[in-house]
Amino acid sequence: MQLVVGRIGRPHGVRGEVTVEVRTDEPDLRFAPGVTLVTDPATAGPLTVERARWHKGILLLTLAGVEGREAAEALRDTLLVVDSTDLPPIEDPDEFHDHELIGLTVVTTEGERVGEVSDVLHHGQDLLVVARPSRDEAYVPFVKALVPEIDLGKGILVVDAPPGLLDAAEVE
Repeated sequence: MQLVVGRIGRPHGVRGEVTVEVRTDEPDLRFAPGVTLVTDPATAGPLTVERARWHKGILLLTLAGVEGREAAEALRDTLLVVDSTDLPPIEDPDEFHDHELIGLTVVTTEGERVGEVSDVLHHGQDLLVVARPSRDEAYVPFVKALVPEIDLGKGILVVDAPPGLLDAAEVE
């Protein structure tokens, strides 16, 4: 499975440098000089980082063979991806990569099937998006009190939901 670690934005300056919307917790590792990046679409890459620097909180990359503003502009909106099998395992048993959570079956503490994790949103508070058959999506804050158990082997995520959290209206 391919995971997005960044998206190329607008060019910076006239020499071919690009801005990157970072989507990884390890930008200094993922975008280090010498690293080769796989792209989506694949025809845009692979791209090798020659130089990486931060400017006003924005990551700027100089990429091998990308010379001039027009060449940089041609890469705009290109996704930078890694293979999920290349990610190191997380040492903390209470932390997970998003791709490990997406697709898990969501059940209540009583064992009632609620739906399936379809996405993980990171907006200050991590939220699990739960797709439910014939109902609106539910948003569950990803905290231990509400998600007491995750069993990757069984493909199960247990939710201990307070009243109202999973009571969204049915879709007509």
